[in-house]
This record gives sequence, C-alpha cells and structure tokens, in this order.
Amino acid sequence: MPQISLYIDKNTIKKIEYAAKLENKSVSQWISSKIKSSLENSWPEGWFNLFGSLKDDSFKEPSDLKFNNQKDISTNELKR
Repeated sequence: MPQISLYIDKNTIKKIEYAAKLENKSVSQWISSKIKSSLENSWPEGWFNLFGSLKDDSFKEPSDLKFNNQKDISTNELKR
C-alpha cells in the first residue's frame, strides 16, 4: 500500500491523536478514514433518517419565495 508523509504542527497532531483515540483507531487509520470520507460524494450516515424528524407545527413550507429585484418564484418552480 502506498504511503504518504505529512508535516503537522504539534497542536494539530495532539488533536488528531485525541480524535483517533476516541474512535479507537490508530492515527494512520483515522487520517485515512477522514481523507476517504472527504473524497466521497455521499450524504453523511443517517442523513435520510432525519426526514420527518422535525415535530414542530410552526415549520411550514413557504408558498412563494421572494428575492431582491426578481419576480416571485413559487416553490413548485424550484422543485422542477
């Protein structure tokens, strides 16, 4: 497997070591997972489970959106 060298200041490496320890990973595993996740084009884990989780009757979809110096745009136009 290819290897990479990084130059990181002391304060940052301490934060990385702490974060890796919290996830029970080696520093190398932790950094590798962060690089891989930053390169993926996907939604965070559990993102779609949030749909419908808001229990607030005051939260309503606006009928029309107004923008400065532009005509009113209905939300149906934005959904196309």
